[in-house]
Amino acid sequence: MSVSVIETLPAEAAQPATESKLTGGLLTLLAGLAAIGALSTNIILPSFPSIGAALNIPARDLSLTLSSFFIAFAVGQLLVGPLSDRYGRRWFVLGGLTIFIVGSAICGGAESFTMLIVGRIVQALGVCAASVLSRAIARDLFDGEALARALSLTMVAMAAAPGFSPLIGSALDAQFGWRAAFVVVGALGAILAAVYALGTGETHPADRRSAASLSATMRDYARLLADTRFIFPALAVSLIIGGLYAFFAAAPAILMTSLGLTSLQLGLFFATTVFVVFAGGLLAPRLAHKWGARPVAISGIILAMLGGGLLLALSAAPTFPGFSAAIAVFLLGMGLVNPLGTAITLHPFGQQAGLASALLGFLQMACAAAGTALTTALPLSPVGALSVILSGGSALALFVFLRKHGKA
Repeated sequence: MSVSVIETLPAEAAQPATESKLTGGLLTLLAGLAAIGALSTNIILPSFPSIGAALNIPARDLSLTLSSFFIAFAVGQLLVGPLSDRYGRRWFVLGGLTIFIVGSAICGGAESFTMLIVGRIVQALGVCAASVLSRAIARDLFDGEALARALSLTMVAMAAAPGFSPLIGSALDAQFGWRAAFVVVGALGAILAAVYALGTGETHPADRRSAASLSATMRDYARLLADTRFIFPALAVSLIIGGLYAFFAAAPAILMTSLGLTSLQLGLFFATTVFVVFAGGLLAPRLAHKWGARPVAISGIILAMLGGGLLLALSAAPTFPGFSAAIAVFLLGMGLVNPLGTAITLHPFGQQAGLASALLGFLQMACAAAGTALTTALPLSPVGALSVILSGGSALALFVFLRKHGKA
């Protein structure tokens, strides 16, 4: 007997979403808003040698282009989410994309490393609005199974973008130079802004808006952090996302240095991983409809942990087939838990969807920064460090999610 997704989500604090039809155009827009930040993060990785040569910067220092982006992205979300709960989503999305375009132009024209970092910070401060509000808009418009489907596809896009972006960045760098990547992401931001402005109205009506002050917002954040309905599933999803970014950070050293892949082969490998994530994202709402969102999310975390464990077992003598199999298992699990865990996290907070989505995004970026840093900080080989991060992070995610599941 099938079980409706909405029956498995906490209902006591949920608010009815605005009536809306789940169309392909709307899903594409939400996916684009969710993915452009992730696309901007990894698209420059193949260009590190070119950037370093052009700006006379050692390769190790270029990691600051990622960490500065993550930090600004994380902090910016904490402001955009609650402000959109008070004033609406539309102008924050459009304003954020405009700022992102300006930041991309600064990066593309940078003649110094300092200017490049400034541009990356401006990019992140702008694009964080699109990312966090894609989830809030989905929560505004949909509920139950429709929310799970919308979040499945948007989260697949958000997780898939880092997989395709190195291949795109490699091609752009080879044909047009490293600055072309910033031109392309800026143009994509302009297209998204135009599509959103022309086709989407305000999704957060005045009668559902919060009038909270800054001090009240801080108290609301504190309450969310203390609310087990939010913090346990949010931490579980964030830990898995941290593992995803750790994989992207460690994979070049593992695959190119240890296993001998070329930069093109690396890009193709990243691109093929997208299909595993896509499969998990498509399966998630279907399995949740039959078995319930929480059991399927737990199964996803267990799969992710098994993938990390398999990688740990192979870490002493890694091979390309073994590494690929372990990562595929992890990514399949991530593809299941990410959309369902996000839906479970946001569902009870309909009137504060922007605030809740912002805090969730902050936790995800914080775990991404931590996972990325640990790939080089741990006194292990790259594959050993990654295996510890994936298996340990997934085990911790399972622990906190089971605590939430037990309280439901």
